[in-house]
Amino acid sequence: MTDREAITDLIYRYCRAMDRIDREQGYAIWHPDGTADYGAEVYQGSARGFVDQVCEQHARMLRHSHQVTNIILEVDGDRAGSESYYTTALRMMREDVAHEIRVWGRYIDTWSKRDGRWGIDHRIALRDFDDIRAVTPMSDDQRSRRDHNDPSYTVLE
Repeated sequence: MTDREAITDLIYRYCRAMDRIDREQGYAIWHPDGTADYGAEVYQGSARGFVDQVCEQHARMLRHSHQVTNIILEVDGDRAGSESYYTTALRMMREDVAHEIRVWGRYIDTWSKRDGRWGIDHRIALRDFDDIRAVTPMSDDQRSRRDHNDPSYTVLE
């Protein structure tokens, strides 16, 4: 696997970790001393603390889905930088009405390769725009799980 493919794979695995509320997979995206800056109103601090916070918040949601596109990478030896566009949808109940939060933004990541493994040193998450609105769910597919019981674990682990 090339360095570019390894970094891209980690960016995609971050989304999976958040959607499956998989702390260990989330921790593995960053180096142990990695940091995350999602803005003062969301989170600034250790990457591990960020993963913990998101997993706790997501556990209170009904559903959530993260996607990443437009990944631009520049690799220079054992260092790299990337910009990735993300879309996040979060579904929750408010006063007995389903609401959905949508966020569109970008991850600006600095990477390093240590002991043969790529990881994020620092992430800046920029929120380009967002909204919240009442929604009427069309269905509730119980096969999709937010834990290790999700069918994806039978083919990816």
